[in-house]
Amino acid sequence: MQPSPTGSSDHSPDPGLLTQLAVPARWLILLALSLLLSAGLQLIHLPGSLLLGPMVAAILVATNGARLSVPRIPYIAAHSLLGCVIARSLDGGIVSTFAADWPIFLAIVLAVIGASSVMGFFMARSGTLPGTTAVWGTSAGAASAMMLMAEAHGGDIRLVAFMQYLRVVCVASAASLVAAFVFEAKGGAVHEIVWFPAVGWLELAKTLAVSFAASALGAWLRIPAGTMLLPLIATAALHAAGLITIDLPPWLLAIGYATLGWKIGLSFTRRILRHAAHALPQILASIVILIAFCGGLAALLTYQFGIDPLTAYLATSPGGLDSVAIIAASTPVDLSFVMALQTARLFLVLLLGGPISKFVARRI
Repeated sequence: MQPSPTGSSDHSPDPGLLTQLAVPARWLILLALSLLLSAGLQLIHLPGSLLLGPMVAAILVATNGARLSVPRIPYIAAHSLLGCVIARSLDGGIVSTFAADWPIFLAIVLAVIGASSVMGFFMARSGTLPGTTAVWGTSAGAASAMMLMAEAHGGDIRLVAFMQYLRVVCVASAASLVAAFVFEAKGGAVHEIVWFPAVGWLELAKTLAVSFAASALGAWLRIPAGTMLLPLIATAALHAAGLITIDLPPWLLAIGYATLGWKIGLSFTRRILRHAAHALPQILASIVILIAFCGGLAALLTYQFGIDPLTAYLATSPGGLDSVAIIAASTPVDLSFVMALQTARLFLVLLLGGPISKFVARRI
């Protein structure tokens, strides 16, 4: 029996220690546990820790009888913040680099998307995961964006989150080890996060007003993932025109990521965890195959075009964009090339992922 995409047909909420506590007490436990786990993941510099920590905390309380849920409006607002984060990653250097070598970028990106889609197809065909869930779970894009796209196209956001963040951990670890031991790259100093920097409140207000309005429009028009995609397009266009400056303080992003993590984690049940554990060997195999395939593409870039091996490896590394950016920024590589290819893949996955998931679902 496959898990339902929404979780509404799952068994009744898991019994547990938290069932008898008052609702405010359950939220307080969730908040404290989220802060503790996020801080721990930050200390070991795990990518996506601001979302992963709250998500794991929410899974723990949900499977112990918390029976909490995130309201719709904060959840949509978190979507809009994620759109702004992606829009902020676009700058003139990345665009000019892509324009100069677009045939190479396009070929590499389509090859990675094709490989991940084929793996998703076979995982769905084998019955390991439902069709759209398998496609979005194996998609090599930003993990948080892939979860929202999966939700919009009928995938199980919980299993997609499990697959995506497992891949993020594996890819980031592999990229760090390859950079350090294969290419003997020396890492730079780790930059500490300034949680409460000086903020341009007018620019922040303009950015939030545009993104929230665009997100509300996406929800009203019922555009698949429109609550993230419309803010992305609107803020990127206005930022490029010089009308707004996308400057999001870390404390605000932490709130947005925690909201996304809670929404996903609180919908977990013990049954869905058992299903994820059952599929773990196949999921790990798909991650290893994708990393090896992307390594082959990097070797091809080096051999055919003379691109620095470490630059080629990080550029083709299958996500997430933020973790690869951190590694690339602290190693002697062509950062613009790495980020241009990573960003191009993210946007093509957002563009092509929906049709691919529908195609796979029709064939299963």
